[in-house]
Amino acid sequence: MFTPYSFALSVRACAAALALAFPLAATAAEPLPGNSVESLLAWARERNPEYASMRHEAEAARERSASAGALPDPKIRVELEDITRMGEQNASLLPGRVGRARYQVMQELPWFGKRDLRRDIAAFEADAAQGKAGGTWAELSARIKAAYAQYFYIAQNERLTREILDLMTSLEKVTQARYAGGLAAQSDAIRAQVEQTSMRNELLMLENDRRMTCSRLNMLLARPATAPLADPERLRPLPSPAQLDYTALEDRVRSRNPLLAAEDAKLKAAEKSRDLTYRNRYPDVAVGFAPVQTGKSVKEWEVMFEMNIPLQQSSRRAMERESESMLSAARSRRDATANQVLSELAENLSGLDTARRTEALIANSLLPQAELTYKSALASYENGKVDFATLLDAQRQIRAARQNQIKAQAEAQARLAEIERILGEEL
Repeated sequence: MFTPYSFALSVRACAAALALAFPLAATAAEPLPGNSVESLLAWARERNPEYASMRHEAEAARERSASAGALPDPKIRVELEDITRMGEQNASLLPGRVGRARYQVMQELPWFGKRDLRRDIAAFEADAAQGKAGGTWAELSARIKAAYAQYFYIAQNERLTREILDLMTSLEKVTQARYAGGLAAQSDAIRAQVEQTSMRNELLMLENDRRMTCSRLNMLLARPATAPLADPERLRPLPSPAQLDYTALEDRVRSRNPLLAAEDAKLKAAEKSRDLTYRNRYPDVAVGFAPVQTGKSVKEWEVMFEMNIPLQQSSRRAMERESESMLSAARSRRDATANQVLSELAENLSGLDTARRTEALIANSLLPQAELTYKSALASYENGKVDFATLLDAQRQIRAARQNQIKAQAEAQARLAEIERILGEEL
């Protein structure tokens, strides 16, 4: 029977269906980032406000360099003389009704080479801004890659813990069956239950770590802190050992590291600034001309030449010493940056190599040995040859080996992210 109440329920059901349909459609239109590090980087490159601000600053600096070497705007001056015609008339501002009207046009001309130096300084400052923007992206992408490696580690650790929890549930059934048959003590079943409770508590901690890592990733992506992320599916393949040769990477760092490029540009700008300071020993000039109107006709022409006299030598020498000191500071800063990034490169190469070898050792030796130990302990426990503590230790060894394997993979990815940050590009 159709009633108003059933009609209201139908309306609510339709509204709920529509509310579910629209988010699903939006999700289908734009998949959630997070299944791979590439999806996170693509999202951040388009939407991260910090990187966007640095790009805009670099563009502004590039536009600024276009006008740095331009001539100053010319000046025009209008002078009206004898506006009362020796008292014969009331004051007038009309050029044809004053004694004389002079129209003066002046153009300032910097000394030879100054405009080129200013243009070069602005261009190098634009290069420095571009390098700074590249450094911002390198830093941001490294943080995203490291956070994604942690995200992947937590997800894999959750999966492993759930697998071991299922295994402990099966072991509990084995202990209960042996206890029912009088072949094992009741403490074995209790220890199995305690181990399961400990794993459930660890799952809660991992869930909290996952939320924190997602919040950190969303911050880097300029998304709401609680916005959902797709489950991580894979890590990037590691480069071959031949690609991680220190000598070859050192050359690439010196030529492509964005921070080094910015410091090199600042050094060149400081050199040009020093040259411009010395060029200020020579005067700037200004030239102009002026037609002079008397009555309604122009009968006179004047030509002007103006030059500043560089008499304040003490202040100029101080500015020259300042420019030399700034140049030395820029050179030292560039050398310090080079030493820092090369030291970080060597450190992270060593860390990546260690993580790779650790993962290989666990996968090829420790994990197979732990699995054989567990199988042997399980068979011996079922036959009554070993106690439950031995079986539990064997299970813990497998779990520890797998956790260390995942940890080594995440560590290798974090080291790779730092190496690529130093390089300013991906390997």
